[in-house]
Amino acid sequence: MKSLPAFRLFLVALFALLLPTVAQAAEAGAGGPPVFWNLTGSWYGMVALLVFVLAYLLVVAEEALHLRKSKPVMIAAAVIWVMVPLAYAAHGNTTLPQVAIRENLLEYVELMLFLLAAMTYINTMQERGVFDVLRGWLVSRGFSLRTIFWITGLLAFFISPVADNLTTALLMAAVVMAVARDNPRFVVLACINIVVAANAGGAFSPFGDITTLMVWQRHMVTFTQFFDLFLPAVVNWLVPAAIMSFAVPHGRPRPMNERVVLRPGGAMVIVLFFITIASAVAFHQFLHMPPMLGMMAGLGLLKLYGYRIKMRERRALAGMEGLGGQEPPVFDVFAQLQRAEWDTLMFFYGVILCVGGLAALGYLALVSEALYSGLGATPANVIVGLLSALVDNIPVMYAVLTMQPDMSHGQWLLVTLTAGVGGSLLSIGSAAGVGLMGQARGIYTFSSHLRWTWAVALGYAASILVHLWLNADLMHLPAGGG
Repeated sequence: MKSLPAFRLFLVALFALLLPTVAQAAEAGAGGPPVFWNLTGSWYGMVALLVFVLAYLLVVAEEALHLRKSKPVMIAAAVIWVMVPLAYAAHGNTTLPQVAIRENLLEYVELMLFLLAAMTYINTMQERGVFDVLRGWLVSRGFSLRTIFWITGLLAFFISPVADNLTTALLMAAVVMAVARDNPRFVVLACINIVVAANAGGAFSPFGDITTLMVWQRHMVTFTQFFDLFLPAVVNWLVPAAIMSFAVPHGRPRPMNERVVLRPGGAMVIVLFFITIASAVAFHQFLHMPPMLGMMAGLGLLKLYGYRIKMRERRALAGMEGLGGQEPPVFDVFAQLQRAEWDTLMFFYGVILCVGGLAALGYLALVSEALYSGLGATPANVIVGLLSALVDNIPVMYAVLTMQPDMSHGQWLLVTLTAGVGGSLLSIGSAAGVGLMGQARGIYTFSSHLRWTWAVALGYAASILVHLWLNADLMHLPAGGG
């Protein structure tokens, strides 16, 4: 999640007026799609919208205020869900808000448990030194700056579909900073390349980004159908990378003799992670069950294997001489569980309930009519990607998913692509960009990224054109509608 400079707050506030989403709820006993009443003009609706806008302004000003982003949205969620039942009760309906909030909570629980398992695996791999080994190998090779530029981009593109784009970007940026910290021009170009590659790589995998995960969990795109976005994602990265490569300075940094050893059990944790991913896919594809069941089963496997690591390390310590009263800690899988991004998980809770409450008050219909009915699916989906560069792509994509516009399969792939890669247009447009601004503080900045936004925009446009051409047979609704 990113923070915006003050002069961008007005744009965010303006877009927040068009950012509601909907909980999938239906009237008791009613069939077909859920129908919420239009209460946007009521006192309750206006208060709810104002509370959401104020909360989101606090979110985007997180770094300036040093206020964790989960706090304002959690409070706003509570206020909004006071307004929703009061608004419906004033019109004689007390059933729909109850159904809506339960559907919101179900949506959140599935996402939270999935992410909790994934975060625990990533934390465990970090603790076992998996990423340190990769970084150590890269910095000790003595590659040229141009080679490092391409290798870090390539690895970011192919690691992010499995790990999240933020972890991938931070890992690759650590390599860049280790070998060329004294070359700011190269650091800027390499960081932009990594951000674009990590976001593009995450777009063709359900595990690469929260937005793709939500699309997969909603059954809008199957696991294998994500691979239809592979070539558009490649183009999205390669176009700006090729342009920027001509500006990469010549030279070869001094090789570093950095040797990092993988801690015991690290290789097996990697194997278990891929087994867990396969389990999540199997639950979703073959059993038609939520993929979080497979992820939680995999988390159970990690806990069992963590017990084996812990007992092995205890035995090793028992056979050692005293260490001056300070024995190294043994592995604890629950410590890795505690290291999960709880602020992010609580932020998801607040966002899902906030926008779900606004949708229950009728804002969804207004946005759907303005975008998808007024402009058409393709322009609307392109705009979604552009907006994700200003406002976090998670609520944007959740809005589209819960609006469920009548779109072809190719259009669902298009919005998955644009929401995933649109954040690369600005350094504040994705978690990867914000993370790298902190890691390369003072070198990779908002303005340094903005100088190359035109090249990133060319990649954005090219990837959309490639998708429209390559998947042209998927872009039209079948005869008779969706």
